[in-house]
Amino acid sequence: MLGARPADLVRMVLAQGMRPALLGAALGLAGALGLARFLVGMLYGVRPTDPASFRLAALTSADVASIASYIPARGATKVDPLVALRCE
Repeated sequence: MLGARPADLVRMVLAQGMRPALLGAALGLAGALGLARFLVGMLYGVRPTDPASFRLAALTSADVASIASYIPARGATKVDPLVALRCE
C-alpha cells in the first residue's frame, strides 16, 4: 500500500495470511471431532476428544501460520515503494 506505515503493512499481510490458516484450523478441528470415534482403538491413555490435544494442535498451527506470514511482511516493509513500483 502506497503511503502506508510499516505497522499497517505488517498488519494487512498478517491478516491476509492468518484468515485462511484460521479457517483451515477450524475445519480441521471440526473434521477431527467428527472422525474421533474411529480413533478410539488407536489411542492409549488419551480420550479421542481430549481438549488439550485439540487446543495444542490448533495453537501450533496458528503459531506456524503467523510466523510464516510475519517474515514476508517484515521483508515487505524494507522495500522502498518507488523501487517496487518501478519494477512493475
